[in-house]
Amino acid sequence: MLAEMKAAVLHGKEDLRVVEMPAPALKPGEVRVAIEAALTCGTDLKVFRRGYHAKMITPPAVFGHELAGLICEVGPGVQGWQVGDRVVAANSAPCGICRYCREGRENLCDDLLFLNGAFAESVVIPARMVEKNLLRLKPGTAFADAALTEPLACVAQGWEEMNPHAGQRLLVIGCGPIGLMFVALARHAQCLVTVAGRGRERLEAALKLGASQVVDIAGRSDLAEAVKSACGDGFDMVIEAVGKPKTWESAVRLVRKGGKVNLFGGCPSGTTVTMDTKLLHYSSITLLSSFHHTPRAIRRALELIETGVVQARDFVTGRCALSELPELFRSMSAGNRAVKTLVQTRL
Repeated sequence: MLAEMKAAVLHGKEDLRVVEMPAPALKPGEVRVAIEAALTCGTDLKVFRRGYHAKMITPPAVFGHELAGLICEVGPGVQGWQVGDRVVAANSAPCGICRYCREGRENLCDDLLFLNGAFAESVVIPARMVEKNLLRLKPGTAFADAALTEPLACVAQGWEEMNPHAGQRLLVIGCGPIGLMFVALARHAQCLVTVAGRGRERLEAALKLGASQVVDIAGRSDLAEAVKSACGDGFDMVIEAVGKPKTWESAVRLVRKGGKVNLFGGCPSGTTVTMDTKLLHYSSITLLSSFHHTPRAIRRALELIETGVVQARDFVTGRCALSELPELFRSMSAGNRAVKTLVQTRL
């Protein structure tokens, strides 16, 4: 058993500290994972700015949720896992017994158990998570690639719910990590992808991942008009991966009759949108809003990673030591445009 470990602890709004803390003892069914790769995430940045997350984290608490590593300790009663196993853990596990779990919609579970603590030397994986969402890696799978499993699972969930077909025209609004992952999956599905977003490096990344066209909307007050003037409208599918009410509204203006819009980006609590009811009704537009992931999506995401569809080299644009993490988040909050940063938790 480890006596102590270094970990990033969120104490409140923009108050992140790297500390030495006792390594918690394992309970029955739990395993401890030595973290080999941890990645930053847009959700982490939102939590850093707010100081909490209503569903995921109440400070003071260990921080971060995208990770992969090696099992370094096995708790009482654990079967099928041993020290040295290379693994990736999701950031949640459903209960398996509520109405939504029984319907196969575990992302809506009434008792979803969340995991935080990726920005640390090690993390304890709860028993329920060991049972439902701890996955073994193939020998050649890089830890940095595997750490993309959780965000990619959210994207895979949303992509599956869109029911896409080869040859369809897709517009992705937003070129952060989530938007870029949608581009990678759309390329794999042989769709024609246009990306609307900001930032030269991110738009170039979208082209590298398979977008046929990009639209720089920096300085444009009307997103829909900017896209229409560049490449027209009438997309078969539109995915909003920004999470702003105005962007939600613009997405609906850009889809064709009978098309689908996935309002994927979560907007701030308390915000509202205004929709053109005539447009929605007479154009028979389908609106979706995908949330989180299921155990099935977690496994699909790892499959996409291990077959090379999604790789860390296309998304990880920076590295930092664990000790530098508070400064990294301050720079992200101030406008650092890195897609994802690999946090080296053990030097």
